[in-house]
Amino acid sequence: MWLNNILETIGNTPLIKLNKITQDLPCTVLAKVEYFNPGNSIKDRMALKMLEVAEKEGKINPGGTIIEGTSGNTGMGLALAACVKGYKCIFTTTDKQSKEKADILKAVGAEVIVCPTNVEPEDPRSYYSVSKRLATEIPNSWYVNQYDNLANRQAHYEQTGPEIWQQTEGKVTHLVVATGTGGTIIGTGKYLKEQNPNIKVWAIDSYGSLLKKYFETGELDQNEVYPYISEGFGEDFVPENYDMKFIDAFTKVTDKDGAVMARRIAKEEGMFCGYSAGSCLQGVFQLKDQLKKDDVVVCIFHDHGSRYVGKVYNDEWMMERGFLDVKTFKEIINGRKSQKLISLAPTHTVLEAIGLMKKYDIENIPVFENGKNIGAISESGLFDKMLNNAEIKTQLVSAVMENPYPEVSFETPVERLSAYINKENGAVLSKDDSGFYQIATKYDIIQSLSK
Repeated sequence: MWLNNILETIGNTPLIKLNKITQDLPCTVLAKVEYFNPGNSIKDRMALKMLEVAEKEGKINPGGTIIEGTSGNTGMGLALAACVKGYKCIFTTTDKQSKEKADILKAVGAEVIVCPTNVEPEDPRSYYSVSKRLATEIPNSWYVNQYDNLANRQAHYEQTGPEIWQQTEGKVTHLVVATGTGGTIIGTGKYLKEQNPNIKVWAIDSYGSLLKKYFETGELDQNEVYPYISEGFGEDFVPENYDMKFIDAFTKVTDKDGAVMARRIAKEEGMFCGYSAGSCLQGVFQLKDQLKKDDVVVCIFHDHGSRYVGKVYNDEWMMERGFLDVKTFKEIINGRKSQKLISLAPTHTVLEAIGLMKKYDIENIPVFENGKNIGAISESGLFDKMLNNAEIKTQLVSAVMENPYPEVSFETPVERLSAYINKENGAVLSKDDSGFYQIATKYDIIQSLSK
Protein backbone atom coordinates (compact mmCIF):
# COMPACT_ATOMS: atom_id res chain seq x y z
CA MET A 1 0.00 0.00 0.00
CA TRP A 2 1.42 3.39 -0.97
CA LEU A 3 1.22 6.65 0.94
CA ASN A 4 -0.59 9.68 -0.45
CA ASN A 5 2.21 12.17 0.26
CA ILE A 6 5.41 12.67 2.26
CA LEU A 7 3.55 14.06 5.28
CA GLU A 8 2.07 10.63 6.00
CA THR A 9 5.56 9.38 6.92
CA ILE A 10 5.80 11.69 9.94
CA GLY A 11 5.95 9.96 13.33
CA ASN A 12 6.30 6.38 14.55
CA THR A 13 10.07 6.83 14.81
CA PRO A 14 12.13 4.01 16.34
CA LEU A 15 13.21 3.71 19.96
CA ILE A 16 16.73 2.30 19.96
CA LYS A 17 18.77 1.01 22.90
CA LEU A 18 22.20 2.56 23.45
CA ASN A 19 24.86 -0.02 24.28
CA LYS A 20 28.50 1.09 24.22
CA ILE A 21 28.43 4.66 25.52
CA THR A 22 26.04 3.86 28.34
CA GLN A 23 27.55 0.55 29.45
CA ASP A 24 28.76 2.05 32.75
CA LEU A 25 25.36 3.50 33.63
CA PRO A 26 23.19 1.39 35.95
CA CYS A 27 20.07 1.70 33.80
CA THR A 28 18.70 1.14 30.31
CA VAL A 29 19.02 4.15 28.00
CA LEU A 30 16.85 4.35 24.88
CA ALA A 31 17.06 6.92 22.09
CA LYS A 32 13.92 8.16 20.37
CA VAL A 33 15.62 8.73 17.01
CA GLU A 34 13.67 11.51 15.36
CA TYR A 35 15.78 11.90 12.25
CA PHE A 36 13.68 9.09 10.78
CA ASN A 37 11.02 11.73 10.12
CA PRO A 38 11.00 12.90 6.47
CA GLY A 39 12.52 16.27 7.33
CA ASN A 40 15.11 14.52 9.51
CA SER A 41 13.92 16.05 12.78
CA ILE A 42 11.28 15.93 15.48
CA LYS A 43 10.03 19.34 14.33
CA ASP A 44 8.12 17.73 11.47
CA ARG A 45 5.53 16.64 14.02
CA MET A 46 4.70 20.06 15.41
CA ALA A 47 5.17 21.90 12.10
CA LEU A 48 2.40 19.91 10.45
CA LYS A 49 0.18 20.13 13.53
CA MET A 50 0.52 23.91 13.79
CA LEU A 51 -0.29 24.30 10.10
CA GLU A 52 -3.34 22.03 10.32
CA VAL A 53 -4.66 23.99 13.29
CA ALA A 54 -4.06 27.29 11.48
CA GLU A 55 -5.97 26.00 8.47
CA LYS A 56 -8.92 24.95 10.65
CA GLU A 57 -8.94 28.35 12.35
CA GLY A 58 -8.76 30.22 9.04
CA LYS A 59 -5.41 31.86 9.80
CA ILE A 60 -4.02 30.97 6.38
CA ASN A 61 -5.76 30.69 3.03
CA PRO A 62 -4.80 28.79 -0.15
CA GLY A 63 -1.66 30.18 -1.79
CA GLY A 64 -0.66 32.01 1.40
CA THR A 65 2.79 32.54 2.88
CA ILE A 66 4.11 30.80 5.99
CA ILE A 67 6.47 33.01 8.01
CA GLU A 68 8.55 31.81 10.94
CA GLY A 69 11.73 32.37 12.91
CA THR A 70 13.52 29.01 13.04
CA SER A 71 16.87 27.42 13.83
CA GLY A 72 16.27 25.30 10.73
CA ASN A 73 14.39 22.18 11.71
CA THR A 74 10.94 23.69 12.21
CA GLY A 75 11.43 25.46 8.91
CA MET A 76 12.13 22.16 7.21
CA GLY A 77 8.94 20.62 8.58
CA LEU A 78 6.90 23.64 7.52
CA ALA A 79 8.55 23.68 4.09
CA LEU A 80 7.64 20.03 3.46
CA ALA A 81 4.05 20.73 4.44
CA ALA A 82 4.03 23.83 2.24
CA CYS A 83 5.26 21.80 -0.74
CA VAL A 84 2.37 19.38 -0.38
CA LYS A 85 -0.28 21.98 0.47
CA GLY A 86 0.77 24.73 -1.94
CA TYR A 87 2.05 27.50 0.34
CA LYS A 88 5.08 29.80 0.13
CA CYS A 89 7.61 30.01 2.98
CA ILE A 90 9.80 32.79 4.38
CA PHE A 91 12.05 31.87 7.30
CA THR A 92 14.29 34.00 9.47
CA THR A 93 17.19 32.35 11.25
CA THR A 94 20.31 33.38 13.16
CA ASP A 95 23.89 33.62 11.97
CA LYS A 96 24.99 31.00 14.52
CA GLN A 97 23.03 28.26 12.79
CA SER A 98 24.91 25.93 10.47
CA LYS A 99 25.04 26.85 6.78
CA GLU A 100 23.71 23.39 5.98
CA LYS A 101 20.40 24.20 7.66
CA ALA A 102 19.85 27.32 5.55
CA ASP A 103 20.88 25.51 2.37
CA ILE A 104 18.44 22.68 3.05
CA LEU A 105 15.58 25.14 3.56
CA LYS A 106 16.40 26.83 0.26
CA ALA A 107 16.52 23.43 -1.44
CA VAL A 108 12.85 22.83 -0.60
CA GLY A 109 11.79 26.23 -1.91
CA ALA A 110 11.93 28.48 1.14
CA GLU A 111 13.30 32.01 1.27
CA VAL A 112 15.80 32.34 4.16
CA ILE A 113 16.76 35.60 5.89
CA VAL A 114 19.78 35.40 8.22
CA CYS A 115 19.69 37.71 11.28
CA PRO A 116 22.29 38.49 13.99
CA THR A 117 22.38 36.24 17.05
CA ASN A 118 23.79 38.63 19.64
CA VAL A 119 20.78 40.96 19.96
CA GLU A 120 17.83 41.06 22.33
CA PRO A 121 14.61 39.34 21.19
CA GLU A 122 12.89 42.75 21.05
CA ASP A 123 15.63 44.23 18.85
CA PRO A 124 14.19 44.96 15.37
CA ARG A 125 17.12 43.02 13.86
CA SER A 126 16.43 39.81 15.79
CA TYR A 127 15.02 36.87 13.92
CA TYR A 128 11.94 37.01 16.15
CA SER A 129 11.27 40.67 15.29
CA VAL A 130 11.99 40.35 11.58
CA SER A 131 9.57 37.43 11.19
CA LYS A 132 6.85 39.29 13.09
CA ARG A 133 7.32 42.40 10.94
CA LEU A 134 7.15 40.44 7.69
CA ALA A 135 3.88 38.84 8.81
CA THR A 136 2.31 42.30 9.13
CA GLU A 137 3.62 43.46 5.74
CA ILE A 138 2.87 40.45 3.50
CA PRO A 139 -0.80 39.85 2.57
CA ASN A 140 -2.34 36.41 3.22
CA SER A 141 0.55 35.40 5.48
CA TRP A 142 0.59 33.43 8.70
CA TYR A 143 3.15 33.97 11.44
CA VAL A 144 3.66 30.53 12.98
CA ASN A 145 5.30 31.58 16.29
CA GLN A 146 6.32 28.07 17.36
CA TYR A 147 7.39 29.43 20.75
CA ASP A 148 3.93 30.55 21.82
CA ASN A 149 1.81 28.38 19.53
CA LEU A 150 0.34 25.73 21.81
CA ALA A 151 -0.30 23.40 18.88
CA ASN A 152 3.45 22.79 19.18
CA ARG A 153 3.17 20.95 22.48
CA GLN A 154 -0.17 19.46 21.46
CA ALA A 155 1.58 17.58 18.65
CA HIS A 156 3.86 15.85 21.14
CA TYR A 157 1.02 15.19 23.59
CA GLU A 158 -0.86 13.42 20.79
CA GLN A 159 2.08 11.68 19.10
CA THR A 160 5.49 11.54 20.79
CA GLY A 161 4.22 10.77 24.28
CA PRO A 162 1.92 7.91 23.25
CA GLU A 163 4.61 6.42 21.00
CA ILE A 164 7.15 6.31 23.86
CA TRP A 165 4.59 4.84 26.25
CA GLN A 166 3.67 2.11 23.80
CA GLN A 167 7.22 1.36 22.68
CA THR A 168 8.43 0.93 26.27
CA GLU A 169 5.27 -0.97 27.25
CA GLY A 170 4.78 1.60 29.98
CA LYS A 171 8.22 0.92 31.52
CA VAL A 172 9.70 4.37 30.85
CA THR A 173 10.89 6.01 34.09
CA HIS A 174 12.72 9.10 32.75
CA LEU A 175 12.26 11.41 29.77
CA VAL A 176 15.28 13.56 28.87
CA VAL A 177 15.00 16.42 26.38
CA ALA A 178 17.32 19.21 25.25
CA THR A 179 14.65 21.87 25.34
CA GLY A 180 14.11 25.09 23.41
CA THR A 181 10.56 26.08 22.51
CA GLY A 182 9.25 23.76 25.22
CA GLY A 183 6.87 21.92 22.91
CA THR A 184 8.57 18.53 22.96
CA ILE A 185 9.30 18.32 26.66
CA ILE A 186 5.97 19.70 27.87
CA GLY A 187 3.72 17.87 25.42
CA THR A 188 5.50 14.55 25.81
CA GLY A 189 6.08 14.96 29.53
CA LYS A 190 2.46 15.84 30.21
CA TYR A 191 1.19 12.73 28.43
CA LEU A 192 3.67 10.42 30.16
CA LYS A 193 2.97 11.85 33.61
CA GLU A 194 -0.75 11.32 33.05
CA GLN A 195 0.03 7.64 32.48
CA ASN A 196 2.44 7.44 35.44
CA PRO A 197 3.00 10.49 37.67
CA ASN A 198 6.25 8.95 38.96
CA ILE A 199 7.99 9.41 35.59
CA LYS A 200 10.76 11.99 35.87
CA VAL A 201 11.15 14.62 33.16
CA TRP A 202 14.63 16.12 32.85
CA ALA A 203 15.33 19.22 30.78
CA ILE A 204 18.74 19.92 29.26
CA ASP A 205 19.71 23.57 28.92
CA SER A 206 22.72 25.38 27.49
CA TYR A 207 25.07 27.80 29.21
CA GLY A 208 23.97 31.17 27.88
CA SER A 209 20.28 30.30 28.25
CA LEU A 210 18.02 31.52 31.07
CA LEU A 211 15.63 28.56 31.20
CA LYS A 212 17.29 26.66 34.05
CA LYS A 213 17.39 29.66 36.37
CA TYR A 214 13.81 30.54 35.51
CA PHE A 215 12.75 26.97 36.37
CA GLU A 216 14.54 27.15 39.72
CA THR A 217 13.69 30.71 40.76
CA GLY A 218 10.90 32.04 38.54
CA GLU A 219 13.22 34.93 37.68
CA LEU A 220 13.85 36.09 34.10
CA ASP A 221 17.49 36.96 34.57
CA GLN A 222 19.02 38.47 31.43
CA ASN A 223 22.43 38.26 33.11
CA GLU A 224 22.21 34.52 32.36
CA VAL A 225 22.02 35.25 28.64
CA TYR A 226 25.08 35.35 26.41
CA PRO A 227 25.99 33.89 23.00
CA TYR A 228 26.53 30.15 22.86
CA ILE A 229 27.38 27.70 20.11
CA SER A 230 24.98 24.83 20.86
CA GLU A 231 22.08 24.73 18.40
CA GLY A 232 18.41 23.92 18.70
CA PHE A 233 17.88 24.33 22.44
CA GLY A 234 18.12 26.94 25.18
CA GLU A 235 16.36 30.32 25.04
CA ASP A 236 16.80 33.97 26.02
CA PHE A 237 13.11 34.20 27.01
CA VAL A 238 10.43 31.75 28.20
CA PRO A 239 8.05 30.65 25.43
CA GLU A 240 4.38 30.13 26.29
CA ASN A 241 4.67 26.42 25.50
CA TYR A 242 6.34 25.95 28.89
CA ASP A 243 4.43 24.70 31.88
CA MET A 244 7.22 24.07 34.35
CA LYS A 245 5.13 21.79 36.57
CA PHE A 246 5.75 18.99 34.09
CA ILE A 247 9.55 19.27 34.49
CA ASP A 248 11.37 17.72 37.46
CA ALA A 249 14.95 18.89 36.92
CA PHE A 250 17.17 21.03 34.70
CA THR A 251 20.88 20.66 34.02
CA LYS A 252 23.12 22.75 31.78
CA VAL A 253 25.56 21.22 29.31
CA THR A 254 28.57 23.04 27.87
CA ASP A 255 28.99 23.62 24.15
CA LYS A 256 32.07 21.39 24.16
CA ASP A 257 30.53 18.48 26.06
CA GLY A 258 27.49 18.38 23.78
CA ALA A 259 29.58 18.44 20.62
CA VAL A 260 32.01 15.77 21.82
CA MET A 261 29.16 13.49 22.90
CA ALA A 262 27.39 13.88 19.54
CA ARG A 263 30.54 12.63 17.82
CA ARG A 264 30.74 9.71 20.25
CA ILE A 265 27.14 8.73 19.49
CA ALA A 266 27.99 8.59 15.79
CA LYS A 267 31.19 6.59 16.24
CA GLU A 268 30.12 4.24 19.01
CA GLU A 269 26.40 3.73 18.38
CA GLY A 270 26.19 4.31 14.62
CA MET A 271 23.58 7.06 15.04
CA PHE A 272 24.50 10.18 13.04
CA CYS A 273 22.69 12.70 15.23
CA GLY A 274 22.68 16.44 15.71
CA TYR A 275 24.19 18.70 18.37
CA SER A 276 21.26 18.51 20.78
CA ALA A 277 21.39 14.70 20.89
CA GLY A 278 24.92 14.92 22.25
CA SER A 279 23.84 17.48 24.84
CA CYS A 280 20.84 15.37 25.79
CA LEU A 281 22.92 12.27 26.47
CA GLN A 282 25.60 14.29 28.23
CA GLY A 283 22.88 15.56 30.55
CA VAL A 284 22.03 11.96 31.46
CA PHE A 285 25.62 11.39 32.53
CA GLN A 286 25.56 14.57 34.61
CA LEU A 287 22.48 13.29 36.46
CA LYS A 288 23.55 9.63 36.59
CA ASP A 289 23.71 9.56 40.41
CA GLN A 290 19.92 9.76 40.42
CA LEU A 291 19.53 6.65 38.25
CA LYS A 292 18.88 3.09 39.44
CA LYS A 293 19.23 -0.39 37.97
CA ASP A 294 15.67 -0.86 36.73
CA ASP A 295 15.25 2.65 35.31
CA VAL A 296 14.37 3.05 31.64
CA VAL A 297 15.59 6.40 30.35
CA VAL A 298 14.31 7.78 27.04
CA CYS A 299 16.43 10.46 25.36
CA ILE A 300 15.06 12.51 22.48
CA PHE A 301 17.56 12.62 19.61
CA HIS A 302 16.06 15.56 17.77
CA ASP A 303 17.70 15.67 14.35
CA HIS A 304 20.26 14.35 11.87
CA GLY A 305 24.00 14.92 11.82
CA SER A 306 23.91 16.11 8.20
CA ARG A 307 22.83 19.48 9.60
CA TYR A 308 26.20 19.81 11.34
CA VAL A 309 28.84 18.45 8.96
CA GLY A 310 30.47 21.88 8.77
CA LYS A 311 30.57 22.22 12.55
CA VAL A 312 30.36 19.37 15.06
CA TYR A 313 31.58 16.81 12.54
CA ASN A 314 34.34 19.03 11.16
CA ASP A 315 37.69 18.47 12.92
CA GLU A 316 39.03 21.95 12.14
CA TRP A 317 35.88 23.66 13.50
CA MET A 318 36.12 21.56 16.65
CA MET A 319 39.83 22.23 17.12
CA GLU A 320 39.46 25.98 16.56
CA ARG A 321 37.12 26.08 19.56
CA GLY A 322 39.18 23.78 21.72
CA PHE A 323 36.48 21.11 21.60
CA LEU A 324 38.61 18.33 20.17
CA ASP A 325 41.15 16.76 22.50
CA VAL A 326 43.70 15.54 20.00
CA LYS A 327 47.28 14.40 20.21
CA THR A 328 49.73 16.62 18.37
CA PHE A 329 53.28 16.52 17.05
CA LYS A 330 54.28 18.27 20.25
CA GLU A 331 52.78 15.51 22.38
CA ILE A 332 54.68 12.85 20.43
CA ILE A 333 57.94 14.63 21.20
CA ASN A 334 57.08 15.30 24.84
CA GLY A 335 55.93 11.72 25.32
CA ARG A 336 59.18 10.05 24.38
CA LYS A 337 62.60 10.10 25.98
CA SER A 338 64.65 13.21 25.39
CA GLN A 339 66.75 12.66 22.32
CA LYS A 340 68.72 15.09 20.21
CA LEU A 341 67.80 15.03 16.54
CA ILE A 342 70.31 12.99 14.55
CA SER A 343 71.04 14.65 11.23
CA LEU A 344 73.48 14.53 8.32
CA ALA A 345 75.27 17.05 6.18
CA PRO A 346 75.42 16.59 2.39
CA THR A 347 79.21 16.10 2.73
CA HIS A 348 78.85 13.01 4.94
CA THR A 349 79.28 9.62 3.31
CA VAL A 350 76.66 6.94 3.01
CA LEU A 351 78.82 4.74 5.23
CA GLU A 352 78.63 7.39 7.96
CA ALA A 353 74.85 7.50 7.54
CA ILE A 354 74.64 3.72 7.96
CA GLY A 355 76.79 3.98 11.08
CA LEU A 356 74.42 6.51 12.64
CA MET A 357 71.41 4.31 11.84
CA LYS A 358 73.03 1.34 13.56
CA LYS A 359 74.25 3.32 16.55
CA TYR A 360 70.94 5.01 17.33
CA ASP A 361 68.60 2.31 15.91
CA ILE A 362 66.85 4.72 13.57
CA GLU A 363 65.60 4.45 10.00
CA ASN A 364 65.18 8.08 8.95
CA ILE A 365 67.78 10.87 9.06
CA PRO A 366 67.19 14.40 7.72
CA VAL A 367 69.94 16.18 5.82
CA PHE A 368 70.68 19.82 6.71
CA GLU A 369 72.87 22.44 5.10
CA ASN A 370 73.37 25.77 6.87
CA GLY A 371 70.39 24.95 9.07
CA LYS A 372 68.11 24.31 6.10
CA ASN A 373 66.22 21.07 5.55
CA ILE A 374 67.42 19.95 2.11
CA GLY A 375 67.03 16.17 1.97
CA ALA A 376 66.74 12.84 3.76
CA ILE A 377 68.36 9.44 4.05
CA SER A 378 66.16 6.45 4.88
CA GLU A 379 66.99 2.83 5.53
CA SER A 380 64.51 1.66 2.90
CA GLY A 381 65.88 4.07 0.33
CA LEU A 382 69.48 3.00 0.93
CA PHE A 383 68.47 -0.66 0.75
CA ASP A 384 66.98 -0.20 -2.72
CA LYS A 385 70.02 1.73 -3.96
CA MET A 386 72.58 -0.72 -2.52
CA LEU A 387 70.88 -3.65 -4.22
CA ASN A 388 71.77 -2.01 -7.53
CA ASN A 389 75.20 -0.68 -6.51
CA ALA A 390 77.09 -2.13 -3.56
CA GLU A 391 79.79 0.56 -3.90
CA ILE A 392 77.32 3.27 -2.99
CA LYS A 393 78.65 3.22 0.59
CA THR A 394 81.60 5.41 -0.43
CA GLN A 395 79.46 8.08 -2.07
CA LEU A 396 78.47 11.38 -0.48
CA VAL A 397 75.02 11.79 1.04
CA SER A 398 74.32 14.61 -1.44
CA ALA A 399 74.50 12.10 -4.30
CA VAL A 400 71.92 9.65 -2.94
CA MET A 401 69.67 11.65 -0.62
CA GLU A 402 65.90 11.64 -1.07
CA ASN A 403 63.43 14.54 -0.95
CA PRO A 404 63.42 16.46 2.34
CA TYR A 405 60.88 15.43 4.97
CA PRO A 406 57.76 17.64 5.08
CA GLU A 407 57.71 20.37 7.74
CA VAL A 408 54.56 21.00 9.78
CA SER A 409 53.47 23.08 12.77
CA PHE A 410 54.43 21.80 16.20
CA GLU A 411 50.70 21.76 17.08
CA THR A 412 49.65 19.64 14.07
CA PRO A 413 47.24 16.84 15.14
CA VAL A 414 48.59 13.31 14.90
CA GLU A 415 45.70 12.28 12.64
CA ARG A 416 46.80 14.88 10.12
CA LEU A 417 50.45 13.82 10.30
CA SER A 418 49.50 10.44 8.91
CA ALA A 419 48.59 12.13 5.62
CA TYR A 420 52.27 12.99 5.10
CA ILE A 421 53.50 9.45 5.64
CA ASN A 422 53.78 7.14 2.64
CA LYS A 423 56.10 4.60 1.06
CA GLU A 424 58.54 7.26 -0.13
CA ASN A 425 58.36 9.41 2.99
CA GLY A 426 58.72 7.90 6.45
CA ALA A 427 58.96 10.98 8.68
CA VAL A 428 57.82 14.56 9.33
CA LEU A 429 59.81 17.47 10.76
CA SER A 430 58.80 20.37 12.95
CA LYS A 431 60.47 23.09 14.98
CA ASP A 432 59.82 22.88 18.72
CA ASP A 433 59.08 25.79 21.03
CA SER A 434 62.82 26.54 21.26
CA GLY A 435 63.27 26.63 17.50
CA PHE A 436 65.05 23.28 17.21
CA TYR A 437 64.01 20.66 14.67
CA GLN A 438 62.29 17.50 15.89
CA ILE A 439 61.30 14.42 13.92
CA ALA A 440 58.24 12.16 14.05
CA THR A 441 58.48 8.88 12.17
CA LYS A 442 55.93 6.41 10.90
CA TYR A 443 56.61 4.33 14.00
CA ASP A 444 56.02 7.33 16.32
CA ILE A 445 52.68 8.04 14.71
CA ILE A 446 51.53 4.43 14.84
CA GLN A 447 52.50 4.26 18.52
CA SER A 448 50.61 7.46 19.29
CA LEU A 449 47.43 6.40 17.49
CA SER A 450 47.43 2.99 19.19
CA LYS A 451 47.44 4.42 22.73
